[in-house]
Amino acid sequence: MKRNILIHPDPRLKKVCAPVADLSDELRTLADDMLETMYDAPGIGLAAPQIGVLERLIVLDCIKEEGETPRPLIMFNPEVIASSDETNVYEEGCLSIPDQYAEVTRPKVVDVTWIDRDGKLQQETFDGLWSTCVQHEIDHLDGKLFIDYLKPLKRQTITRKMQKLKREQARS
Repeated sequence: MKRNILIHPDPRLKKVCAPVADLSDELRTLADDMLETMYDAPGIGLAAPQIGVLERLIVLDCIKEEGETPRPLIMFNPEVIASSDETNVYEEGCLSIPDQYAEVTRPKVVDVTWIDRDGKLQQETFDGLWSTCVQHEIDHLDGKLFIDYLKPLKRQTITRKMQKLKREQARS
């Protein structure tokens, strides 16, 4: 089932999420719903707070090429355990900040641990777009948005555009 994506500014997007204590069928269904919502948007990542659920759950799939096999990842309690000194700059966007993009510098390579939908502990090294995406989504779990990396003026401009968008949506 597709879920509604919260639009910035929404106070829930700035909250630190609680760790997932126990995997339930409800949480697995939530993760499946998040994947469906992400693909429909379309996006390459989605964090639970973006749909108003304040738990440490993200989904991502950075395979965007036509004909390539999708690689959906569901991560409960994801955590970056190591990151490279070398950085990458990507133009990031966010489903909670539609049609706004900005360059963000992050570590090029990160090692991440998480619990998969079967309750098994996983660990993987991510590079390039996957690295940027997983860091962006984990930031959401800590109440941080990609615009928080920007200079104040640019951040305020984007926030004003989102406030205007929300007013227009409320009217229609």
